[in-house]
Amino acid sequence: MAHSVESRLEKLGIELPEPAKSVANYVGFVLTGKLLLTSGQVPLHNGEISQKGLIGGELDVEAGRAAAERCAINVLAQAKAALGSLDEVRRLVKITVFVASAPGFTSQHLVANGASDLFVATFGDAGVHARSAVGVASLPFNAAVEIEAVFEVA
Repeated sequence: MAHSVESRLEKLGIELPEPAKSVANYVGFVLTGKLLLTSGQVPLHNGEISQKGLIGGELDVEAGRAAAERCAINVLAQAKAALGSLDEVRRLVKITVFVASAPGFTSQHLVANGASDLFVATFGDAGVHARSAVGVASLPFNAAVEIEAVFEVA
């Protein structure tokens, strides 16, 4: 990549937080071979869930996009913890976006764009990925969105 990933994040005004600690019997990431898999990341910001509730209910699509972006930032924090540098990422392979959805809400794909747009802005062509956007009844801690990712690494 012509510019380091961290310099791209800096230009976007994004500072990565400390990666979230596991709150149950799992780890934040697993590195196996040339794959890095992250556990699901919620929109945790300064120790609090930044967007709580159902998209299409108490929250609109824009709040969902913001939650997805915050989840993506937290995914990047886990990846940096695993690799030491985000420049070790060769490409983002796939993300799965879980959207806490009110009954009848069908725009999960628009919510997921909040994360997808950030990953492409961060990694350029290496950030273009496969994706699933899934509506669910609820998420841990009443989070509006949760995202997991699979990266190919050096």
